[in-house]
Amino acid sequence: MTKKLLLGSLLGFFLSTTSIVADDPKARAIMQKVDARDDGKTKEQDMTMILIDKNGKKRIRKLHTYARDFGKDEYSILFFKSPADVKNTAFLTYDYDNPNKDDDQWLYLPALKKVKRIPSSDKSSSFMGSDFSYFDMTDRDLEDYDFKFLKEGTVRGKKVWMIEATPRNKKVIKESGYLKTIALVRQDNYVIVRSIGFMKGNKKKYMDMVKLHQQNGIWVPDILSMTTKKGKRTIHKTVLQFSHIKLNHEIPKSLFTTRRLEKGL
Repeated sequence: MTKKLLLGSLLGFFLSTTSIVADDPKARAIMQKVDARDDGKTKEQDMTMILIDKNGKKRIRKLHTYARDFGKDEYSILFFKSPADVKNTAFLTYDYDNPNKDDDQWLYLPALKKVKRIPSSDKSSSFMGSDFSYFDMTDRDLEDYDFKFLKEGTVRGKKVWMIEATPRNKKVIKESGYLKTIALVRQDNYVIVRSIGFMKGNKKKYMDMVKLHQQNGIWVPDILSMTTKKGKRTIHKTVLQFSHIKLNHEIPKSLFTTRRLEKGL
């Protein structure tokens, strides 16, 4: 299974396997190992999404998510369970391994009783009012980025590598909304535990893997946050809490369809 953000396998912001001449071989080798890290063939879990505005006011949403490998591709689907204003909203992603094929995403809005396909031009926009964009919820192709090894450091007592990723063309910048990203990769398990996404208008998004654990030999997150700032001022924050995580159990292929979006859990 590839590393997808909202489904708790994290990502980072850059993944695939193709080499580029222009960048740092050491940095690329590290990111290739991030990509190769086992995160299971399937995953099912409960998720709590906490939205925190600039005044500290919180809104809490409950979800249930599924993910499954389809060969080298990964399909994922999530369902909002509460509160009432988002209940039965559902989101489906087909994350393709082929770098020349655009990922497919669909959002079902029960109030409209309509499935909406997310176009590439909307990928940088916020997903359901959170600090995560639609783009954040798919994998990245290494060939779209130049990588640079910056330095070593520590995060919560664990050694990390700091790696900078710069998009190689304007198309990636336009679709992602990121001018560049800095990732901190734990040296003992190749999990990205922090990242900073640099955006236009002096805005940045800070991802922090607050807590994670190893389950059946696979590292999975327990708590993950994303904070949007402009300068030093916090604009908004989203906290994701994961529980009841099931790995490598049978999930039917028929779950991952636009028809199931409308049907719900």
